[in-house]
Amino acid sequence: MQNTDPRVTAYIQNAAPFAQPVLTHLRHIIHAACPEVTETIKWGFPNFDYNGIICSMAAFKNHCTFSFWKASLLSDPYKLFTAVGNTAMGQFGQIKSLSNLPSDIILTAYIQEAAKLNKEKVKGAPRTKPTAAPELLVPEYLLEALTQNENAQHTFERFSYSHKKEYVSWITEAKSEATRQKRINTALEWMAEGKGRNWQYLKK
Repeated sequence: MQNTDPRVTAYIQNAAPFAQPVLTHLRHIIHAACPEVTETIKWGFPNFDYNGIICSMAAFKNHCTFSFWKASLLSDPYKLFTAVGNTAMGQFGQIKSLSNLPSDIILTAYIQEAAKLNKEKVKGAPRTKPTAAPELLVPEYLLEALTQNENAQHTFERFSYSHKKEYVSWITEAKSEATRQKRINTALEWMAEGKGRNWQYLKK
């Protein structure tokens, strides 16, 4: 494989044992399908770039995810996205073993189509101005962490859009994995106490 990133190698090596073969397999398929692809770590997990990000993968405590950046523009001839839809889980849902993945031939076709969209600079239809607050994309790793703290999860679910966004932005803007994890732990502690991100600055 060309254009590999040692941070991606470390990410795979540090993943749970069940996740390592899944991530390794996806990595090889992506490079075989698009030899010019380059790797990077963004938002704390591996992303694969060819004239822009084409796909990403991530590992969690009990499952992996695999997502296409322009999933809505892919033709999806095998209707793989239908059952899951466009969610934080990616287009393939929770991946717990290699058996949860499509065949190599099918995956290759999807990756090559995604790479072609980027090469040809194909963009989606312009978004109309929303009349209400847009849906907030909460990273899967934060959702996973919230499930481990019932009080924090309850507080987060009751928060307004802006309060949720304050926490999500603070966590996703972390420059390193260590900082991100530290902020998640702090956020869980504060939310378990019913506090917003900027509770220290509120007038008493």
